[in-house]
Amino acid sequence: MLRLAEVVQRFQPHLPPLPPPLNKVCQQLLACRTPALGGFQLRCGECGEEVPLYHACRNRHCPRCQQQASELWQQRELANVVPAPYFHLVFTLPHELNGWVRLHPAVVYHALFRSVWDTLNTLGHDRKRLNGQLGMTAVLHTWGQNLSQHVHLHCLIPGGALDAAQQWHPAKSTYLFPIRVLSRLFRGKLVSRLREAAEGGQLPRITRPGEAKQLLGQLMRKDWVVYAKPCLHKAETVVQYLARYTRKIAISESRLLGITEETVSFRYQDYRDGQQKVMTLAGEEFLRRFLQHVLPAGFMRIRHYGWLANACRQTRLPQVREAIACYAPTLPTVADKPMEAIARFDGIPCPCCKTGMMRVRYPLPPQRLEYG
Repeated sequence: MLRLAEVVQRFQPHLPPLPPPLNKVCQQLLACRTPALGGFQLRCGECGEEVPLYHACRNRHCPRCQQQASELWQQRELANVVPAPYFHLVFTLPHELNGWVRLHPAVVYHALFRSVWDTLNTLGHDRKRLNGQLGMTAVLHTWGQNLSQHVHLHCLIPGGALDAAQQWHPAKSTYLFPIRVLSRLFRGKLVSRLREAAEGGQLPRITRPGEAKQLLGQLMRKDWVVYAKPCLHKAETVVQYLARYTRKIAISESRLLGITEETVSFRYQDYRDGQQKVMTLAGEEFLRRFLQHVLPAGFMRIRHYGWLANACRQTRLPQVREAIACYAPTLPTVADKPMEAIARFDGIPCPCCKTGMMRVRYPLPPQRLEYG
């Protein structure tokens, strides 16, 4: 399988000097599971075969590391699932704001998170709807299948709300809220928040006179995209489904098809016709597209809100489960059997004799490697 690190190694030298955060990502991708990070020397107790096992970089933009992170996340998050249908909503940032994202990513992303939650929280507390507090897990994605800039928020929401009297109000239909209502309310809240950011000096790199006011005015006159996917019912399915989004990066290595001295080819799905297609880009352009999806350092791309927020989940989650049980005791419960854990390293089968176990002989110190 073609590795993303091979693409970085071949084409990064042809790019202009990268900002330190992007260069750091590239260096960690190159070092992942190589002598540069050190590791352990393993030896089989049966045949004596020895192999090195190198440390992972654990960078959140590394496709190799995020697969294991996804499995660990699934195991941990299963405990937070409640016995209710789940709704998956996708809120898309208008492409007219892509330029603002490149100039002030943290400000725009934060405004997107807050506006989406404000939208859902407002509708959740509406007495004519659910009349209570929702729970939500939201995950930021910034890419399309062809690595273009396509900023959107995936939201997984249990189908109901908890009111002040600890009563559960279930969603009344196969959709959580009307899409048109969601779209218009989301539009108003995000435009208002971005206008406040511009007037408050939080967008200093947008310097043309009247640009912010003009663009936000145009956006208020167009329809915004909110997409609702079918609801899910089984607890394990919900977690596995969400894990696909929480630990996903711009491109997985399984989609990389080939590399030449000048180009990179990869597979993508064209959502206009639903077909799998192949795209070939100049290597420098491929790497540029990938690096535009590196998030600001320390930015939290997975956030929990409402009664799923980290600050109150420990106390609110049992209340939600109890309220749901009182409302509908026949609903399926979260499986008692935990997902298969990822075992900590205590020996792996020998790749040579297939019968012995590989054990640690001694640690391997990090080595300085020269790339190029």
